[in-house]
Amino acid sequence: MMALVEAAKGPDTPFKISLVASDRPDAAGLAWARERGLATFALSPKGIGKPAYEAELDAALRDAGTDRIALAGYMRLLSDDFVARWRGRIVNIHPSLLPNYKGLDTHARAIAASDAEAGASVHIVTEELDAGEVLGQARVPILPGDTPETLAARVLAEEHRLYPRVLSEWCAR
Repeated sequence: MMALVEAAKGPDTPFKISLVASDRPDAAGLAWARERGLATFALSPKGIGKPAYEAELDAALRDAGTDRIALAGYMRLLSDDFVARWRGRIVNIHPSLLPNYKGLDTHARAIAASDAEAGASVHIVTEELDAGEVLGQARVPILPGDTPETLAARVLAEEHRLYPRVLSEWCAR
């Protein structure tokens, strides 16, 4: 998220940040965004349920004038109804070379499979987990002695370069 916010400051960047949203009101990224004067939305679905939470999120996004959503670190599955309302207008970054290793524990799975490389993918969000069209990827070699943590750190550095570039290309279409 921080890489996207920083990239959005560029005069020629085809996207702007209209809202930073989280399902965790205590998320550090929200405080960081507020310090920079960005609009934020924070609401936990606990106690109100997924449909009510997503209705509030949808309303906040629309009220902010959002026309596309870029997920970053959002670890909650969106409902089919929410995805359908925003069809073709939600992207996500995933820490694997999709279609490999959808879901969680991607780095450990790549190491366990003795893959030569890992990486990150930016993709369109669909109702199927990590299955939408891949818009861009960054590759990272898996080094001897890598752990999920060391690999994750190198992949994250590439994510910070990949996501703003791909988001810019996608928004410029």
